[in-house]
Amino acid sequence: MPGVTLLVMLLLIGIIARSNLIAMAACVLLIIKLANLNFIFPLLEKRGLELGLLFLLLSILVPVATGRINEREMLYNLTSLPGLLALFGGALATHLNGEGLKLLQLQPEIIFGLMLGSIFGIVFLGGVPVGPLMAAGITALFMELATWFRH
Repeated sequence: MPGVTLLVMLLLIGIIARSNLIAMAACVLLIIKLANLNFIFPLLEKRGLELGLLFLLLSILVPVATGRINEREMLYNLTSLPGLLALFGGALATHLNGEGLKLLQLQPEIIFGLMLGSIFGIVFLGGVPVGPLMAAGITALFMELATWFRH
């Protein structure tokens, strides 16, 4: 069955990297594949990222909903140096994530390099694996810089 070996490898990478998200994603995809529920794949491919981002945003906005962050604090933080840097950082990260998404759509096979790089970052740099999108964005930036320096 095509894809099963690669999904098992991703599962092992997730376990080795202590990334429950990678391991769970590989398990879910393996179950879908082995249960012959292939009609789910196009739906996941088309709407999965949006659903994941929705839950990410929900978790980030809980302090606003619970009142732990009020309007005055938000306004102050938007006009302070850390707030202005956060605006710039958010814009840059969003741009890089978009470039990473394009890269992953054009070259999905690059995911293994991203996963191995994440393991390296966890084991040797004390990093936290938060997802392949930013890693792909940084990779796209590096690829653009490499192309730029070649000319």
